[in-house]
Amino acid sequence: MDGSGIYRALESSEFFRGLAEKDIRKIASLCREETFEPGQAIFRQGETGDCIYIIAEGQVALERTVDLGTRKGNVLIGIIGRGRAFGCWSTLLGISHSFLSSASCQKPTKAICFNGTEIRALMLSNPVLGVCILERLCFFLRDRIQSVYGAMERI
Repeated sequence: MDGSGIYRALESSEFFRGLAEKDIRKIASLCREETFEPGQAIFRQGETGDCIYIIAEGQVALERTVDLGTRKGNVLIGIIGRGRAFGCWSTLLGISHSFLSSASCQKPTKAICFNGTEIRALMLSNPVLGVCILERLCFFLRDRIQSVYGAMERI
């Protein structure tokens, strides 16, 4: 996928949709494409990471391993597809953190990947863009937390 493909994937993503073209182009310049096969883990719960992903093509399952004493197992948080985002969001705050879930591909998947610390530097250099991204992050995390609560209710 070339630069214009990365731009189009970001432009249509849940996280960056509606941002100014110049801002999406800046973000796109910090991104790379990664390709994954069905069954391949993108990351595992507990690993440390610094990347955030946008799905350009394919499907990814987000799962969390839980231990509730007598009940142990994996809980499916959700299966996400084109335009959806996932990864290590704390890197936008300049903090390395462990993944709280695992992500594995359900279909052949192309994802746009960017390093959170590089986006953080862009946010700090452009406070208006930074506030916009943080607002989107708040809504995004609210929705993801609701998905986790729904998954926990099925335990």
